[in-house]
Amino acid sequence: MQTPLQIINDTLLGPGDLALEQLESLVSEIMVGEIDFADLFFERAEAETFSLEDGEVKDASYHQDAGVGVRTCVGDRQGFAYSSEVSAARIREAANVAIAIQKGRKPCRAVNLDHVTAPKLYSSVNPIPECTSATKIAFLLGLDAKARSRDPRIIQVQATLSISYREILVAATDGTLAADIRPLVRLSVSVLAEKNGRRERGSAGLGGRYSLERLLIADHSEQLVRNAVDQALVNLDARDCPAGEMPVVLASGWPGVLLHEAVGHGLEGDFNRKGSSFYAGKIGQRVASQGVTVVDDGTLADRRGSLNIDDEGRLSQRNVLIKDGILVGYMQDKLNARLMAVPPTGNGRRESYAHLPMPRMTNTFMEAGDATQEDMIKSVKKGIFAVNFGGGQVDITSGQFVFAASEAYLIENGKIVHPVKGATLIGHGPEVMSAISMIGDDLALDTGIGICGKNGQSVPVGVGQPSLKIDRLTVGGTA
Repeated sequence: MQTPLQIINDTLLGPGDLALEQLESLVSEIMVGEIDFADLFFERAEAETFSLEDGEVKDASYHQDAGVGVRTCVGDRQGFAYSSEVSAARIREAANVAIAIQKGRKPCRAVNLDHVTAPKLYSSVNPIPECTSATKIAFLLGLDAKARSRDPRIIQVQATLSISYREILVAATDGTLAADIRPLVRLSVSVLAEKNGRRERGSAGLGGRYSLERLLIADHSEQLVRNAVDQALVNLDARDCPAGEMPVVLASGWPGVLLHEAVGHGLEGDFNRKGSSFYAGKIGQRVASQGVTVVDDGTLADRRGSLNIDDEGRLSQRNVLIKDGILVGYMQDKLNARLMAVPPTGNGRRESYAHLPMPRMTNTFMEAGDATQEDMIKSVKKGIFAVNFGGGQVDITSGQFVFAASEAYLIENGKIVHPVKGATLIGHGPEVMSAISMIGDDLALDTGIGICGKNGQSVPVGVGQPSLKIDRLTVGGTA
């Protein structure tokens, strides 16, 4: 079986009359003058999407792209250019643009590339051609039928299947030569329920870095439909949410998106190097309640946010960021790690060859504790149990957030009383981390639907957490 490097040599370099043997000289040509570091990022990508609404195909698309990005670094300045044509001539043209950030040009320095042996965390098979278009559409039509058959109050069904396949190759002046092949599949279902003129929506999704056949199995579709329909029906009976400061219990799994947004971004190296994060300069200090351990781990098999290598050719790794409430590290790409005099952590990520890399999360979660969700709920006199989240707004650098709960319940005297609508959680990420009083034993990761945006770039990520009790959190309600 061919290695990713051999496959990419044929599919990505070959059409442009390039070969792996030429990369050393091309990289050496960029390493001139004052440049501290430079790299080439090659990519070939395919993406396919099918969307159905009420039994009709609303969108069907296929996209293919390939190109190369050239980056040079001098201090904290970066020069960058890219081309959608992968050839030696275009690489040299892009390099001349990227090199323009420096003052002088000196003879190039020889670079010896050393192939990085990456782990195999996921399949390298392209999932797009695994099934015909007709099979994919028939599967989505089946989801529509299943949702409607579960309850007569379901009046609208939307289903989307997204599939992508990426081949990447990184060659850098630090000697890196690394390749990766990344499949990604995602399935989502959204339903609208109606009762006495009132309408409520429910949704569910599933995905990861694995085969399409593994995604399109009956058990998965049944569970997705059940979750989406149940959420919509629960919300049909929801009452107005009370407002004010109160205890909040968060369910395990997807509610970890609050941790990702309100805390995780503040632990990325660029914000801390520039001093714009709440966590800047606080290594070794307490930043969360005792027992809180936050991890970013890109090495989890088949997970949406996992990477064999990051987009700078570094091996993905498990990084403990907060340990027992103490800040112990940040997520780093090569540029910020070099400027902060620390090792890179395998978190250099970019949306495509047309974008610069920066420190980004992979799979970010809080480790489990020893409390039970039942005990958390019993300990609350009056508060909110938030099971699922929809949209939200976050100030990445300050940690201030507003999140809307798409499924939540009122707790009174230690018991769940009824579902509530219009619940929003408002707070400051670091303050919330210090207000955690109970950590559940039920750690779960999300089902594989996360997309993270930063500086105009989107990348797939994973989130997770155990159930948590937060003693004080502002709840915005409609009551």
